[in-house]
Amino acid sequence: MSRAAKIGRRSFLIGSAAVAGGVAFGVVLYRRPHDNPLLDRLEPGQAALTPYVLVTADGVTLITPRADLGQGAYHLQAALIAEELDVTLDQVTVDPGPPDPAYYNTALAGDAVPFPATDDGFLARTSRAVMDAPMKFMGIQITGGSTTVPDAWDKLRHAGAVARETLKAAAEVKTGTPRSAMQTEQGAVILPDGSRLPYTDLATEAAALEPVTDVVLRDPAQWRLIGQDMQRLDIVAKSTGTQGYGIDLKFDDMLHAAVRSNPRPGGAMLAHDATAARAMRGVQQIVPITGGIGVLADNSWRAMQAVQAIEIDWGPAPFPPEMDAHWQALADSFTDDRIDSRNRDDGDVDATLAASDQVTAEYRAPYLAHAPLEPVNATVRVTPERVDVWTATQIPRFVQTHVAEITGHDSADVHVHVQMAGGSFGHRLEDLVVRQAAELAMAAPGRPVKLTLSREEDMAHDYPRQIAMARGRGAVADGRVMACDLGIAMPSVIASQMGRLGLPVAGPDLQIVAGAWDQPFAIPHYRVTGYRAPALAPISSWRSVGASTNGFFHDSFLDELIHAAGADPLEERLRLCTHAPSRKVLEAVGEMSNWGSPLPQGRGRGVAYCLSFGVPCAEVVELTATQDGIRIDKVFVAAEVGRVIDPINFENQVQGGVIWGLGHAIMAETTFSDGQTEQRNFDSFPFLRQYQCPVITVRGLENDSHVRGVGEPPVPPAAPALANAIFAATGQRLRDMPFNRHIDFV
Repeated sequence: MSRAAKIGRRSFLIGSAAVAGGVAFGVVLYRRPHDNPLLDRLEPGQAALTPYVLVTADGVTLITPRADLGQGAYHLQAALIAEELDVTLDQVTVDPGPPDPAYYNTALAGDAVPFPATDDGFLARTSRAVMDAPMKFMGIQITGGSTTVPDAWDKLRHAGAVARETLKAAAEVKTGTPRSAMQTEQGAVILPDGSRLPYTDLATEAAALEPVTDVVLRDPAQWRLIGQDMQRLDIVAKSTGTQGYGIDLKFDDMLHAAVRSNPRPGGAMLAHDATAARAMRGVQQIVPITGGIGVLADNSWRAMQAVQAIEIDWGPAPFPPEMDAHWQALADSFTDDRIDSRNRDDGDVDATLAASDQVTAEYRAPYLAHAPLEPVNATVRVTPERVDVWTATQIPRFVQTHVAEITGHDSADVHVHVQMAGGSFGHRLEDLVVRQAAELAMAAPGRPVKLTLSREEDMAHDYPRQIAMARGRGAVADGRVMACDLGIAMPSVIASQMGRLGLPVAGPDLQIVAGAWDQPFAIPHYRVTGYRAPALAPISSWRSVGASTNGFFHDSFLDELIHAAGADPLEERLRLCTHAPSRKVLEAVGEMSNWGSPLPQGRGRGVAYCLSFGVPCAEVVELTATQDGIRIDKVFVAAEVGRVIDPINFENQVQGGVIWGLGHAIMAETTFSDGQTEQRNFDSFPFLRQYQCPVITVRGLENDSHVRGVGEPPVPPAAPALANAIFAATGQRLRDMPFNRHIDFV
């Protein structure tokens, strides 16, 4: 039996092998794992066992399958492997690898079960393990939910350790020196006499060995990279303008494309007249696509100009055309028949409220576009034998499947080349642009077709953040919060998004109550109810998903109750908090901001807390009410993630999340009129300007035993911390966003 045949039947256990003249290493957690995707890349004389580390004659390549959207995912994944492999980051290159079930996300199950992240009991752990099984069997390869680091933490360090020990075993074969007498350093095996054998010189011997799977991860005291300030792998390219993105791709014989779809998302194209467009310079083809029409031309500008020249009769929107009806649908959803979940129901809320003077409030959060800076794009080439797709995506396997359905190819013949993304915030969890590019490429077989959406086309057809409304009732007594009843109404993000991906959806949508029901506060009478509103405009995941609205609802109402009780906002949160790591986060942000120290008149501090994606995060905003409006001076942030891999990247991620949360809370919304989005570019969908940006001080805590991601958790507390600070400075409560509809900012 040939070695290749033996490898083909081998279980995907921790292992190593040669790839492209070298060695590949990886790790998985289950006995019957997925096949190794790198076997399909083999050429004569090459071998592969597992998919995370490739050692070739040219150097070390690390496979980093979680998409890089600007958050440093490639860098962090590479650092985790490199820590145990004993290579420096300047010795490696990274490759996102092919779409494959082997790269399924092992951390997605955490938010899919009705147990708070603070619950580490047997039933909670068992439920997460059970939910992980279908993720594995379906091979759900998704980047999202702040899961890149939790998914990679053990998996990739084990991969590096197995690779390291197998290379030492290869050196033993080559030299006869016992493996126990060897060390590794900077990409080489060090023999007892001090001589060095570079990893690249050991590929052939390593490929012939069974992997050394009995490895022990290094003690944190021995770490060279984890916890240290690092220079991100992409920082030089991004600082010098040389980083390549999907929009930068160029191929010989490439056609450029532009599209127009019904500006009422989901509506039909009833009729069109492309006579004028066909006569325009550079136009090669007019191609009808699902829900609209596209133009193929010799450059993108001519394609965009031509597609605008097409006269089109559009059908109506399949949802209420005006915003008043959207808000009314939410208001009408606070009924028993619309209850989606009630996972938090402590004490006797109804009796307590009936016997008390109630504090009541209603909050609103608007639709919000993703609006990544890089214009959304995809390049597709279709030939009879294969399809190639070049795009930035968080869902490469879904892209592969959907393109195969469009072109009629087997999914194995659809090759997705994942590109660095110039922003996402959840946008790249959708693949509309890829589907459209595939339809267009079918009209020009053999030629690469690059579809670039204009900013206006993208924002008109973005699947925005959910619209949401909350109603709170509460009671206080003896200076304490005694009762909190919070109802939240929104359409189901999961049903909308997963429906487009073709995934089955059953049971409650926990995103309706995420960031609210699971907060670790011991309010004696405490209820959080999620109401599933009817489907309105199509929606999708937006940075921190349900918690992006619910963090504002829950903490703002808690702050109102604390004020009604006459208690200190930070002290009462600490008194109510039952989760030790969360208490330390609140204590830290209080110490950082010098909470309780006097402020001059017209200045105010607001504190907010939200547990999302397993991460306790607390923020204090300090601001000044000037004659011209509110000026945000400082923001202090503390977050508990279990382990900070790269402090610089951690700080950047947290600061970016705060800016994202503040900017959208102050000035951004997506609204519909006649079924069409009214905000089509950055002039009508603004962001926080540099002169408005406060000084942001960050502290990462490492008290929890679970390692978490921090891409999204800084977002939910930003809006309530700002609103609470505005109340402290001015006495004005802000209960719906954007805030600049009610108050001026400078």
